[in-house]
Amino acid sequence: MNFLKKNLLNMIVIAFIAVLFIFPEVKLKLKDLFFPIAAVENAVTLQDSDMDIQLQGINVPDTNLKSLKGNKLIFLNFWGTWCPPCREEWPTVQKLYDAKKGKVDFVLIAMQDEESKVRAFLKEHQYTVPVYIAQSPISNNVLPKVFPTSFLLDKTGRILLKEDASKDWNSKSVHDFIDNFTK
Repeated sequence: MNFLKKNLLNMIVIAFIAVLFIFPEVKLKLKDLFFPIAAVENAVTLQDSDMDIQLQGINVPDTNLKSLKGNKLIFLNFWGTWCPPCREEWPTVQKLYDAKKGKVDFVLIAMQDEESKVRAFLKEHQYTVPVYIAQSPISNNVLPKVFPTSFLLDKTGRILLKEDASKDWNSKSVHDFIDNFTK
């Protein structure tokens, strides 16, 4: 009985950590709850040269990322069909797109991927979010180090939000954050 009294707190902490490792979705929910905005990068504004990325449309017409600047907020996501965390967040990205496509331009760039695999992935899951493959070099200021990496850019190219991990993009905190900038 003394052992249990002395080590109860340690056992609870170990059990909590085990749950986080066994069930990654719990970690994502806690992250959204306690840290609703993972990384706000107020001081960083992308220049036109950073946004000059020629994009081949997979399910939309070709464009250049720079041409979207000045219109609406831009949700910029780098992902790949080969990336399990990217695939995990896709349903929430689709739901966010369905809710905010009038207020936000969505640009999802498939990286290190074959066009046929991207098309098959979109068709299989019936995703309609605009997907592209970059046809020109990507600036180091934007080039992701991990996948998925997502940015929310304002009309001037200022980074409002940067997420270097999978995220529930359909959470209330994300919707509220976007609504604060699109009123």
